Amino acid sequence: MKSAGTSPGWGGRNDRDGKGCRLTIKEVSEQYGITQDTLRYYERAGMIPRVTRSASGHRDYQPEDLAWVELAKCLRGAGLTVEAIVDYVRLYQQGAETVPARLELLRRQREALLDQRRQIEAALARLDHKIRWHQDQAAGSGGT
Repeated sequence: MKSAGTSPGWGGRNDRDGKGCRLTIKEVSEQYGITQDTLRYYERAGMIPRVTRSASGHRDYQPEDLAWVELAKCLRGAGLTVEAIVDYVRLYQQGAETVPARLELLRRQREALLDQRRQIEAALARLDHKIRWHQDQAAGSGGT
């Protein structure tokens, strides 16, 4: 259950009219380019805390809910597994004493991304070499 101050603080783009932001699942889906089913899954799996509900029980996304959606989308894009994101959310909800554990989780993922980048750069260098070789071959043989 969310309490005051449970936003991960990674939001900020969502106050459309200066009066706060309350979006339906359809609006959130459109704003973030993810399906409504994905948003429901994020919540069900624990990748985001339980979304605020309206009096009728419909999801009523508040700025703090949107910040969690942005964070989940960012972390997935960075390659974190669902389990790692769930762990991060769980740790966050346990309070400030978990900052070191959250920091370690994020640092490990950053290192994994840097390793991926090195692998991609090496692959690009090999491709560039092959492209130059083929360009030289095509230029030397009249393009045949």
